[in-house]
Amino acid sequence: MTGSVTGSTTGAAAEPIGGRPIRVALLGCGTVGTQIVRLLTEQADELAARIGTPVELVGIAVRRADRHREVPAELLTTDAAALVARDDVDVVVEVVGGIEPTREWLLTALRAGKSVVTANKALLAEHAGDLFTAADASGADLYFEAAVAGAIPLLRPLRESLAGDRITRVMGIVNGTTNFILSAMDETGAGYAETLDEAARLGYAEADPTADVDGYDAAAKAAILASLSFHTRVTMGDVHREGISAVTPADVAAARGLGRTIKLLAICERVEAADGTASVAVRVHPAMIPRSHPLAGVGGAFNAVFVEAEAAGQLMFYGQGAGGAPTASAVLGDLVAVARNRVVGGRGPRESAYADLAVRPIAQASTRYHISLDVADRAGVLAAVAAVFAEHEVSISAVRQEGRTSDASLVIVTHSAEDAALRSTVDKIAGLPFVNRVVSVMRVEGEDQ
Repeated sequence: MTGSVTGSTTGAAAEPIGGRPIRVALLGCGTVGTQIVRLLTEQADELAARIGTPVELVGIAVRRADRHREVPAELLTTDAAALVARDDVDVVVEVVGGIEPTREWLLTALRAGKSVVTANKALLAEHAGDLFTAADASGADLYFEAAVAGAIPLLRPLRESLAGDRITRVMGIVNGTTNFILSAMDETGAGYAETLDEAARLGYAEADPTADVDGYDAAAKAAILASLSFHTRVTMGDVHREGISAVTPADVAAARGLGRTIKLLAICERVEAADGTASVAVRVHPAMIPRSHPLAGVGGAFNAVFVEAEAAGQLMFYGQGAGGAPTASAVLGDLVAVARNRVVGGRGPRESAYADLAVRPIAQASTRYHISLDVADRAGVLAAVAAVFAEHEVSISAVRQEGRTSDASLVIVTHSAEDAALRSTVDKIAGLPFVNRVVSVMRVEGEDQ
């Protein structure tokens, strides 16, 4: 990993603009981009008052100009690279998404000293280091509040408000599609496929929901959250990722019976070893959490993130995690911030990656398991299963067994242990002659370990 220090002075701050308008280039005019144009138009006077000078939209890059009749034709262009390179552009706002050629467009802007506001979580999760390096070299600003949790003010508190504290853990629901599906499964008892179809019908799921349901979207956001929280460059490849497609109605019912619910969680932790050495663990997976936990009541397509810091204690951020208007709100907040910096010749916060902590693999992460087994209903089974746990030094927290004719359902909840030890325990139990099958394995979060 490469580290850098907050407040780098590699590039000079932008020169004050002397009262002329802040000139903005917009890349993308889909659901979010259209809302940005609307807000810039409807709130022009208020934005000018807040910034100290007007904001002027000088161009909008789109793929097909004939599909945007709601936008003045003279603003539209299909040449994003040329728009970014224009000398009269002060700020580039990007809501196109994807990696390439978007990365090159933003690097071009930053190298030229133009501030960038982006909602591109995938790009930031892979190439934030490149973007920050370019911004530092030229003195430009890079803001990205809308990249995680839509309208929820989350990244700026992590980046600025909590900059004097030590964040120890961030755990949250950062994908609305999966939260809608799991909430509906919990409320109705329906299966995953049926609920996914309903989510698509209502517009909560994309035609291709892979990025959401397989955890890629949440993993990108987790990488960004971990990078900001722990002052360490974390990429998407560092994040352990599991999706929700294997969650069954039986899992949901089991969670309910134990006073829990299932959520797809992004979990970022600062871990200190006995010798004081710190590292970072970042993972995305479904987990059971107690219904008393603040995240348990987050339903539908809403997002919420629970932050724990040494001095500030526990904080929770909740709200609309996606959608055109909510995301545009976050983008406009960033635009106001970078525009104010342009007006006074200042700079926003730089990258803070000085800690450069190692990223722990999931095998070394401390987790708890809820294990459901289908076993033969005969004497000695529970003792033999417990012996396997003891062999792997995994402590059992709770056991529930229900017999039905010649078979039985055996549910075991563990205390906290390294994930590798838990996985090895499950693998050995699966091979026992009296274990018919391992019905499900799910991690447990949000409870005392």
